[in-house]
Parts: sequence; structure tokens; C-alpha cells
Amino acid sequence: MAGIFNQAKPFLAVIFLQFGYAGMSIIAKFALNQGMSQHVFVMYRHAIAFLVIAPFAIVLDRKVRPKMTLSIFVKLLLLGLLEPTIDQNLYFTGMKYTSATFTAAMCNVLPAFAFVLAWISKLEKVHIKKLHSQAKILGTMVTVGGAMLMTLINGPMLNLPWTNPNNQHVFSSAAAKQDHIKGAVMIAVGCFCWAGFIILQAITLKSYPAELSLTALICLVGTIEGSIVALAREAGNAAAWSMHLDVKFLAAVYGGVVCSGVGYYLQAVIMKARGPVFVTAFNPLTMVIVAILGSFVLSEVLYSGRVIGAIVIVIGLYLVLWGKSKDQPSSNLDVDVEPSSDQKMTAMDETKVGPNQDYVVLDVTSNRVNPSDESV
Repeated sequence: MAGIFNQAKPFLAVIFLQFGYAGMSIIAKFALNQGMSQHVFVMYRHAIAFLVIAPFAIVLDRKVRPKMTLSIFVKLLLLGLLEPTIDQNLYFTGMKYTSATFTAAMCNVLPAFAFVLAWISKLEKVHIKKLHSQAKILGTMVTVGGAMLMTLINGPMLNLPWTNPNNQHVFSSAAAKQDHIKGAVMIAVGCFCWAGFIILQAITLKSYPAELSLTALICLVGTIEGSIVALAREAGNAAAWSMHLDVKFLAAVYGGVVCSGVGYYLQAVIMKARGPVFVTAFNPLTMVIVAILGSFVLSEVLYSGRVIGAIVIVIGLYLVLWGKSKDQPSSNLDVDVEPSSDQKMTAMDETKVGPNQDYVVLDVTSNRVNPSDESV
């Protein structure tokens, strides 16, 4: 049972992430509908995440935290810029122009973007003549096509059994304020930055393997860079910075603790075990959860064209995942190199030898056994 649980832990963790992201979409959309500034929200979210995660990082990573180098510092600046600043500002601005369900469905292009960026950065091997590589390329194209289908075609509205007919005037007034093309472009660009963040986070973990400390530093850099954006966008609007014990405060706390703090940390842990593509593979689950909760909580309308587009995105996504599953282990996106069995046995033997124990050194090249300096 313990072995089964260990194998299931990455799956349980990534499913927890998707439920956390789905809850964030619902709460954030509700707060944005109440007039909350998305730029201030992003800044508050990462400030709270840093305050929550930093104490754990200071205590738990004190023995494993590497020294800060210029290379790591530059990567941190880029990490804070890609996801906490650019992606989330575009993501929530796009959500203002669309709906929580539309935003979650558009984010299904994330695995395709991650695949393309990994291919460009030579972290992903592609052999054009092999079927699984063709499936990855075709799946990427299908995913983008599904996103365009969602953006350009609405189709008839779906009358769901739990939809309240008294809210039809709310639907029409909300739809009048929406601009799905503008929102889709913002969300797509944000997802591209998110994919870049995931790839760069996987690379950074190789030289900075302290997940909690890396999470805290990303949130700190994201807070600083996000505050610059918020100050530029909300200059002269003092009301945008006010915070009360309401849904706006709940959105900032929930987003900071669950999605930025715990989310970045779990993402790093899963990435080290399974690679970046595994982290993005479960995105369709968020879309399903948000579609159901959004129609209940936010009275959002589902259109047949967008449902068909979402299905096309899922098909393309799993073409990519099927092709990825047929890859050789050496082409995985995981940047960590797994030690060989001989290296593992050597490391285990070295850890078992105490300072006062007798042992000998085997000289393989000369076929001689020499006593070590510590032998008695």
C-alpha cells in the first residue's frame, strides 16, 4: 500500500493543483465583477504568498539552500516577470473581457505551448519520421485550432437544468461587456508566458534545488515587479488599493496561499519527479470544474461552439500526451539526470562506511587491491 501511495502522490498533487486553480478562477472572477483591479490583485496575491511561504523556507531549507549566484538571480528575475507579472496580469485582464469558463478552456493551450518551447530549447526530442513525434506536432496544431474555434464561434446557448431563468438579464448585460477576441489574445499570450515559466522553473531547479526557497523568491520578485505594473496602471486611483474583509480580500488570500505559495511549491516538486509536461497534462480537469461551478455560482452561459472548441483542445492535448508517452526516457522534459544503478550502489556503499570502519580501495585499472589510509 505504501508503494501504491508513493506512485499515486504525483497524480494526487497535480489533481489538487487543478482544483485549486479552478477555485481561483471562480473566486477571482467574482472579485473582478465586484470592481477589483486585476493589477492590484496580482500584487497583493504574491505579497501574501511571500509572507506565508518565507518562514517555512527560512527554517526548512536552511541546510539545503544553495548560494545565490548571478545566473540564479537573473533566472529569478525572469521567473518573476513571466508568470507572476506578465501572465497573471494578462490572464485576469482577459478574464474580465470573457468568463471564468472561457478562460479555463483557453488555458488548455498551455501544454502545447510548453511542448513548442521545450522543442525550441532542445529539451524535447522530435523525430519527424516517427509516429509519436507526428502526433505531438499534430496535437499542437489541433490544440491551437480548438482555441481559435472557441474564440470565433459561439453557437446556440446551452440551457442547463440548473441555470436560473431569472438571471437571463444578467447574462445579456454581462455578455454586452465581453470582448472574446481581445480576451482570448491576452489569455493566449499569458499562457505562452506561463509555459516559459514552467520550462525555466524546471531548468532553475537543477542549480537551485530548494523548492520552498525558490517559491518564496519567485513570489518576492513577482511582488516587486507586479507593484510596478500596478502603480503604473492604477496611478491616481487610490480606491483600487483599498482592501476590506470581503470577496476581494478572500481572492487575494486564496490566490496567494493556494495558487502561488502552495501551487509553485507543488509544481516544483512534481516537476522534479515527472517533468514539466506532466504538470500541464491535467489542465482539462480545471476546465470541467470551472464550467460546472461557473454555471452554478456565476450564472455563466455555455455555448455549443465553445464546448466543441474545448473538446477539440482536449483531443489535441492528448495527442501531444500520447506522443510524449512514446518517447524514450532521454527525451523527457525533466531536466534532472537520473543516476545509473552503479552510481546509486556506489553512493549507498559510501554512506554506509563510517569514519572508524576498515575498508579497502579497489583499483580497477591495475587489478590490485590497496588498503586505504584509514584502514587499520
